Amino acid sequence: MIHIDDIEIEKMEKIFRLNLINSITGYKSANLIATKSKNKGLNVAVFSSVTHLGSNPALLGFITRPDTIPRNTYKNIRDNKYFTVNQIHQDMIAEAHQTAAKYEEEVSEFHKTGLEEEYLDDFFAPYVKQCTVKIGCEFVNEYKIEENGTALIIGAIKHVYFDEGIQTPDGWLRLEDAGTVAINGLDGYALPTLLDRFHYAKPGQEIKSFFDKNNTED
Repeated sequence: MIHIDDIEIEKMEKIFRLNLINSITGYKSANLIATKSKNKGLNVAVFSSVTHLGSNPALLGFITRPDTIPRNTYKNIRDNKYFTVNQIHQDMIAEAHQTAAKYEEEVSEFHKTGLEEEYLDDFFAPYVKQCTVKIGCEFVNEYKIEENGTALIIGAIKHVYFDEGIQTPDGWLRLEDAGTVAINGLDGYALPTLLDRFHYAKPGQEIKSFFDKNNTED
């Protein structure tokens, strides 16, 4: 097994280190965050840091990079309070990845990548039309991370949309059926395959699979 310590990591060439550290933490969620500016300019960008924070209240969070240069997504959220989170699926990975390009503030990634915006239920921020799972969020708070100048943005989930046929009777979504992809590092897109799903774990209780017809939840 290869071993690399922190001193070696610090001495690495920038891109090599970036690729290593971004991929070593494992697969991450692949989402497009869409916003609208005060001047009604549209912005959409790929993020691999969106994560669940809680279900009651329903909250999610994501990390923004340091604001040492203009960050349109961050600015639009702070100005207008609303944003959407749109899961990337297998048929749109190239278009989604292109949103990472550094376009000028007045240039909409929607118009440069072939992605389409859509508005649902009078929500201020646009959704990505091609996406099959979409979340409308309202900004709640942010927490500065002093160690590297990033920030954790907290959003309250106001709306959810997903294609029919991917939800199980207990509420769970079969994202595999939606074609949802994951990100490995910064530029690798993978299509996850569901291996198993287990019932709620309890001390002293046998592990129960949803796929085992002989097992039923107590």
